[in-house]
Amino acid sequence: MARLDTHALVRTWDILPSRGHTTAWAELAGGRLRARGRAVGLEPAPYWLAYELETGPDYVTRRLSVTVETHDTTIGLDLRRDDEGRWTGDGGPRPDLDGALDCDLGLCPLTNTMPVLRHDLHRRPDAGARDFLMAWVSVPDLAVSADRQTYTPLGQAPTGARTIRYESDDFRSDVIFDADGLVVDYPGLATAVPGPRP
Repeated sequence: MARLDTHALVRTWDILPSRGHTTAWAELAGGRLRARGRAVGLEPAPYWLAYELETGPDYVTRRLSVTVETHDTTIGLDLRRDDEGRWTGDGGPRPDLDGALDCDLGLCPLTNTMPVLRHDLHRRPDAGARDFLMAWVSVPDLAVSADRQTYTPLGQAPTGARTIRYESDDFRSDVIFDADGLVVDYPGLATAVPGPRP
């Protein structure tokens, strides 16, 4: 059996609302994504966060495990989606998330990647608007809720990257993605930190 080529990526972002930053180490292979990440934030109070993310085929979420530590508490979340599309949170059923393919971890630009890659939105400016139901996880409290979002490709950015409009309820932001489908600039939320020069 041929081994699938793995594309390894590392990205760090400054996170504006938390006055912190986050780093993701990701591997893409055969339409699947595996990642782990760390984040620190100062707002609403200092916290440290760690997560692991695994998808199945077509970048559909299988599992998101998150831990948040503050000065006096540690909380965790184990969010899973099975092959029938049923979600559980910490082992309990979450029928309100039925129909969602993706998790969306708050203040984590990496989790914007899965729907973009699945529908090739960063390469198809003519793809039109796509509506999604997400399993949205707020940070730092790790509350989970169903969230409807729309992604609309707008075309090429001045840098050659692609701009995709993100909308959820009354919030809207024109987000720039690179050729790997990762966020470069998310106005109001995150900015990628330039990596070392080769």
